[in-house]
Amino acid sequence: MPKYVLLLQFTDQGIRSVKETTKRAAAFRGEIAGKFGVKVSELLWTLGQYDGVVLAEAPNDEAMAACSLSVAKLGNVKIQTLRAFESSEMEALLGKV
Repeated sequence: MPKYVLLLQFTDQGIRSVKETTKRAAAFRGEIAGKFGVKVSELLWTLGQYDGVVLAEAPNDEAMAACSLSVAKLGNVKIQTLRAFESSEMEALLGKV
């Protein structure tokens, strides 16, 4: 399955209710991600420009996009979704260059 890195930033709403962040993360990992066939392998809170990083796998780009949009519409985080490639996938891509 394709891999993705999601970079999260709290919105004003999200930081006001920051004490609920672990509960929201659990809901994302279970209910929301599962609805789209997304498997979350890591969910981390970070310091710096981004407040969190998620490593996930999804059946395809459309499933990951729908999952990201479903989380973003709740209003607690802004999400930047990045498609990630393993070494073997990158080798295959480079073979086409």
